[in-house]
Amino acid sequence: WIICCFNFNCFYDYQVKVFLMNINKKIVSILKKKRLKLAIAESCTGGLLSSSITSVSGASKVFVMGLVTYSNQAKIKILKVPKRIIMKYGAVSYETCLSMVKNLNKISKTNISVSITGVAGPKGGTKQKPVGLVFIGIKKANKTIVKKYLFKNKKRNLIQKATVIKALNLILRFTK
Repeated sequence: WIICCFNFNCFYDYQVKVFLMNINKKIVSILKKKRLKLAIAESCTGGLLSSSITSVSGASKVFVMGLVTYSNQAKIKILKVPKRIIMKYGAVSYETCLSMVKNLNKISKTNISVSITGVAGPKGGTKQKPVGLVFIGIKKANKTIVKKYLFKNKKRNLIQKATVIKALNLILRFTK
């Protein structure tokens, strides 16, 4: 405890892990009870959201696929995001995130689909799209939303973790 007391990151990581395990278990449990299936397409989180779901025993009953479409090429080839959308709006945009989640839903044929795209940093940001800018899309049946977040902390791992927490909360909201 003394070591963690002087190392905020250690304590923060512990709190995040406890929170994630609780919300993950809750999501998997609800998805099982409601017989819903989940698919995820991630870019800036590099599979962290999928990993957090699959860390729960029994997730295979509800988790269909997790795609890491990190490059523009992967978004175009795998998720069928039109090249013109990426060229016009950029990979980190409302439009790209929306296309990602809609096409993931078609590919996976799941009840709930989630997409994430953003700038996790520490480099790669611009004035228009700064480090910490993230879009999360979620689709369930006929309801689709894309949320925009701008995380103030510019540390890559903290942006990724904060994004996963926001996505998990959205999934939880959509399962109810």
